[in-house]
Amino acid sequence: MSQMQKARVVMRKKRASKPLSQVKSFFDENFSTPQWLQQKVSRRNALKSAAGATMVAAMPMRSWSASMSNKLDGALKTDPWLTLNAVLAHLLPESPTGPSAKEIHATQYLYNVVFQQPTEEAEIEFIYKGVGWLNGFSNSQMQKNFIALTFDEKENILRAISTSTAGENWLSNLVGYLFEAMLSPPSYGGNPNGIGWQWLEHQAGFPLPQAGQRYYELPGKQPIVLSNKAASAQQTTTQVVSHQQYTRKQVGTRKA
Repeated sequence: MSQMQKARVVMRKKRASKPLSQVKSFFDENFSTPQWLQQKVSRRNALKSAAGATMVAAMPMRSWSASMSNKLDGALKTDPWLTLNAVLAHLLPESPTGPSAKEIHATQYLYNVVFQQPTEEAEIEFIYKGVGWLNGFSNSQMQKNFIALTFDEKENILRAISTSTAGENWLSNLVGYLFEAMLSPPSYGGNPNGIGWQWLEHQAGFPLPQAGQRYYELPGKQPIVLSNKAASAQQTTTQVVSHQQYTRKQVGTRKA
């Protein structure tokens, strides 16, 4: 191995050791693809087949409720959810050829992921921090937050951040949740009335779980308790994560 190659290996290791709290923007060289996302991408590769799509529909999740809908309505008035909703809507806009992010309730589904599913704290932090990075970049380029941009301006901003490792990771993670929202049973927040299944001409597995028979309600199934390490990931001082902590107080602690 040449000296140059060795130097690159050392640099990659140094970047990998940097905590997310030290990353300041999508274009920060301290960022490297987190391990949780690498593992997630590997799992999603297994879901590309028709059998995989059925696996997505059968994934254990908590049901969506009127109470959660009310809480989401309030959260959508401020960031990070105001911006996340705008990004999802742009990634899957209204079209005559298929359902949009709004029609598949993509934001509802993502809200369920954050507050009800046993999602890693590191992933939630990354989703939220991306909102701050996006608005920071949007303000540096357009002097406006992302939500205030025109369609073409939003397109240019998202294309620009996609050229960075952090931006590509953040956007691909959200796109993955668009697919999940389109394929999951309606009781989990997305895919209302099976609109995604109808569009894809997909036959979901039956029987679908009913209230009282969902995975987490079965006898002997215990709640997943987050590790001390995961819990400590909440303790940050960034503005976006502070909002996360605020909204969690309104919604309550997530359980598996």
